[in-house]
Amino acid sequence: MKTAIVTDSTAYIPKEVRESLRIHMIPLSVTFGNETYREEIDIDAERFFAEVKQHKHLPTTSQPSTGAFVELFESLMKEYDAVISIHLSSGISGTYQGAVTAGTMVDGIEVYPYDSEISCMAQGFYAIEAAEMALAGKHPKHIIARLDEIKKSLRAYFMVDDLIHLQRGGRLSGAQAFIGSLLQVKPLLHFENKVIVPFEKIRTRKKAIKRIEELLAEDAERGVPLKAAIIHANRLEEAEAWKSELSEAYPNVDFTISYFGPVIGTHLGEGALGLTWYRP
Repeated sequence: MKTAIVTDSTAYIPKEVRESLRIHMIPLSVTFGNETYREEIDIDAERFFAEVKQHKHLPTTSQPSTGAFVELFESLMKEYDAVISIHLSSGISGTYQGAVTAGTMVDGIEVYPYDSEISCMAQGFYAIEAAEMALAGKHPKHIIARLDEIKKSLRAYFMVDDLIHLQRGGRLSGAQAFIGSLLQVKPLLHFENKVIVPFEKIRTRKKAIKRIEELLAEDAERGVPLKAAIIHANRLEEAEAWKSELSEAYPNVDFTISYFGPVIGTHLGEGALGLTWYRP
């Protein structure tokens, strides 16, 4: 059985990795005024953060249409018997539901939508492992069983410079955003039950980073191999310095650097920083 792997652009998997693993990507979009851009196709993270500085209002974001999913799935049926479509959390976007709906509208290919319940490179980890298994000829049910296994060990924490973006976009409750701005805290955030919620309230960026390191240590100090990604919003130098420091402290952890792209960057704002890891 030949299985295609689809994910959306918010996994922020580098193009060369997508191509080498034959991962098919469906984009979400950002709109500045009357101009709409498909992320990872028409606009990248660097240009996005430059554009934000030029506009008075934050862009809006939109998910792929059901029709776009149908078109993609129908194009895949020429070569594949099944497709596993892995998407950002259904608690913050309707993208996963779009894949579910489109899957009921196509004949000739089995569609298995998968809710990662998270986003960014944490979501990317699912797609990459699924693609490696698909290339090895594994059955979709075995691939999905492995994704469920990843979900048990995967952890992700992130911090933002300003909660106002999350509050405006409806991805964090207004009360939580108000308290955060009032106290000038740098809360650690994470996904819980598919939505973004505060994990702990911390007063400074430095202390927030230190706390993330402590959380990583709980798993890394067991000595088991881990895969991790440092994720940044236009803070590459800071991410590289952190990677160097963490790689030295934890040789059993394979660290990479990823980024918050346009759609997720709209909601988190420039300066956001996160760390995700799991047991491969």
